[in-house]
Amino acid sequence: MNRSNSNKIGILGGSFDPPHKGHIKISIESKKKFKLDKIIWAITKKNPFKSKSNLNLKDRIILSKKIIQKYPFIKVQFFEKKIQSNRTINLINYLIRKNKNTSLYLIMGADNLINFHKWVKWEQIARKCRILVFDRTGFKTKSINSFSYKKLRKKGLKFIKFKKVNISSSKLRKI
Repeated sequence: MNRSNSNKIGILGGSFDPPHKGHIKISIESKKKFKLDKIIWAITKKNPFKSKSNLNLKDRIILSKKIIQKYPFIKVQFFEKKIQSNRTINLINYLIRKNKNTSLYLIMGADNLINFHKWVKWEQIARKCRILVFDRTGFKTKSINSFSYKKLRKKGLKFIKFKKVNISSSKLRKI
């Protein structure tokens, strides 16, 4: 693929329950460090690794769109009805079909890398896009010792150290 004629799209998936400045920070860092054209916040109705969301889907989409208003390169989207799935591999396959000459970058926190090998078709995901893993407070050691990291660190996975925002959706829900 000729990179000069290629779009670069980042995908930050999750429940965004609620969305926060940490999501924005890693989106900005991804755009800057990897020269991404846009970042899609792919909001899921239900994260398969979490019991439930506190906010309903509509509210999470509204809040996400509200906090990204100053960042036109971030797009909030809900794909699950369109692709009939909440699986990341199906989203990636859909985006590849719809966006010719596009390089995809899957953006995640270090906490997600720990169980990445449990995701449906995780190795296919790793072959189809670069994986950008952002360090999160309290997860670095566990993530770099994870099966997923050891298997993928030489195959397009990039572990990114950056000035962290010590915030998470789960912390915000407890407030």
